[in-house]
Order: sequence, then structure tokens, then C-alpha cells
Amino acid sequence: MIKSVVSKEYQELQKEIAALQEQWKHQRNPETIRPNLDKAAMEAGVPAAALTAIDFEISLFLQWIDEAVALLIKNNPALEPKLSCINNLLDEATAIRWIEEAFAFNHVYFASFAEENNVEEWIPHFLAETALRPYLQLTAEKVQHAIDHTVSGVCPVCGEPVRVAAIDEDGKKVIHCPRCFAHWPARRLECSHCGNENHETIYFLEIEGEVTSKIQVCEECNGYIKIIDSRQYITKPSVALLDLNSIHLDMVAQEKGYNCVGDKKETN
Repeated sequence: MIKSVVSKEYQELQKEIAALQEQWKHQRNPETIRPNLDKAAMEAGVPAAALTAIDFEISLFLQWIDEAVALLIKNNPALEPKLSCINNLLDEATAIRWIEEAFAFNHVYFASFAEENNVEEWIPHFLAETALRPYLQLTAEKVQHAIDHTVSGVCPVCGEPVRVAAIDEDGKKVIHCPRCFAHWPARRLECSHCGNENHETIYFLEIEGEVTSKIQVCEECNGYIKIIDSRQYITKPSVALLDLNSIHLDMVAQEKGYNCVGDKKETN
């Protein structure tokens, strides 16, 4: 098995962040999340979370940002000068904007915010996304019973591009979202981005020395998905760690011209 290219220190940080997010989830009343399972809208590609009424408690969201900052500094004290200004930059209006833009994957907004406020580019989006995910995960828990397939190559709950699947104990392929933790079954030989099932244009890239994972690629849309045989693990890692520790597969796929957002080719 190829060792992860992600440092042990960063893996441990992600485990601590996941534990913190789990703690945050228990601070929310499940009744503050009210899904509307509009099947027509979902079939059209609207994520379930976008159809859900979520009562965000902004003071709690700001508290979570503070706790995330404290965790980052605890793990790496050198970050303190870079993170100490965050509390002064956030008010209620800005926190609401962070929630909206994180949900929409608006990297441009966060890059602009970082530049305007003289903070490193990764910091605002990382913090906003970290504090948003408990709401997305709670939403996924509420609607999981209605999730049974991919729509347009993204998670049907939160809109995250599909990129990781696991082979479960029964040998079945199950796609997992590392953002909201939703999961749903998929055909073994099927592109999760464009639906292609032609064995001549969808196949596997196998990495020498990698016994638990491979990359499924599609020539129809240039999309890919990582497939990890979870039966090979004695202790099953979380889907977030499976995704993180297989980042070398993303690198291989992208170096070969594939991407985790398929692009259906035009035909004449």
C-alpha cells in the first residue's frame, strides 16, 4: 500500500477537527433543520441542502470559528499571528455572508476577502467551511433515506463534486461525500459524472504498489472517481480520512487530464 502523501500531523489535525465538528452537531437542535424533499428540484440537480430551511445561530457559528482558530493555533503556534485578526474581521453580517459563500463554493469571494483584509488566502474559506459542515452533515442525516443516486456528478445533498467511493463488505460500490457524509449506491461500471456505462470508454487506472485503491476514469467526460476497497482495512477510517489519505490518486488522475467534475463532450 502506498503511504499517504499527507503528513501525520495534518491527519491528526483533521481528526481533531472532525471531533470538534461532531461536538458542534450536538449543540444544535435537529428541529432547526427542516428539509423539503422536492423530488423534481432534486432530479434537476438542486442539492437537498439548498431546499432545506436551516436556522443558523450566528453567535454559535462565530463561536465555532473561534474554537477552530484555537485548535489550529494549538496544533501550530506559528499560525497565531496569521489568525489573531480573524475575530476582529467577523461580525454578524460577515458571518452570514461566509455561510452563503461557503455553501456556494465561492472561492473567488474568499480569495478577495483574504486579499482585502491582508490574511493568507486559505484561512477564510477553511474556517467558513469548517463551521458550515456540521449543518450540512445534520441535513444529510435527515434526508439520507431519500438519497439513492448521484445527480449531475455532485452530492445530491450538498453539491460537493463526487470523487470517492468505497467497496463495502458485500462487494458493492457505495459513493460517499466527505463533506456532508451522505452516501448512496452506484453501479460498479458506471461514470458518476455522466452516467456512461460503456466498458470501452470507462476503465480503471491501477497504481503500482496500491492494493486498496484505484481510479475509475471516463473518456466520455474526462471525469474520475477514486474507489477504495474498505474491506482491506481492519479499522475503517472515516470517509473524510479516506478522501484525505488518497489525495495522491487525485494527483495521478489530474496529471493524466481527468478531473472530479466531469465535462460531457459535445457530439455532432
